[in-house]
Amino acid sequence: MTLITPSDDSEPTALAPDPERLDSRAARAWTERMLVDRREDDTYAVTTESGHTYRVDLREHSCSCPDHRIRGEQCKHLRRVAIEITARSVAPPGRERARCDVCGSVTFVPRDDGPPHRCRRCALVPGDVVVDRETGNRLVVASVLDERADEYVIEATGETVAAYERNDGYPAGDRVVEATYLSDTRRSSSRRYAFPQSRLDRTDESLVA
Repeated sequence: MTLITPSDDSEPTALAPDPERLDSRAARAWTERMLVDRREDDTYAVTTESGHTYRVDLREHSCSCPDHRIRGEQCKHLRRVAIEITARSVAPPGRERARCDVCGSVTFVPRDDGPPHRCRRCALVPGDVVVDRETGNRLVVASVLDERADEYVIEATGETVAAYERNDGYPAGDRVVEATYLSDTRRSSSRRYAFPQSRLDRTDESLVA
């Protein structure tokens, strides 16, 4: 097995194109002043420079403006909502804008997903190498479970991950991560240990076969 370090794992950002190379609707979507506000029903209210407000529904790919409703065009309002989402200014349908609890960057999380929040860079996947905040030891993520720390029972002790002494202070609602100590990965059968996700810090390394 080999440790690899990715060269770039940053969050995507929107880069403004040259308006002269865009069609007229795309150019207006990028350059005109518009206010985009997401509504409770996951549609978007787009208010233009002229003071008109239109309703954009990304799931239906529709807009209430005449350009889309009558002409059937992909209007500047639909495009502007997509730009604002890519720029991380507003959240996509079904998600909320939040701060990553690890690095502080802006991320989008499911509406019903409570803290802690993690962006894609800080989220854990099998094969990631992590550092235990309590001991400084490095481990390899084996699996990220849907079970919460206050639901997962450690077989050896009969207590939950949340109730384990060294996990005091970490959120009880954390997802449970099963991981193996890096020093044990070359063994034929490595023992897995359960941790609350917040106890493990992601590194820039991952383990590949």
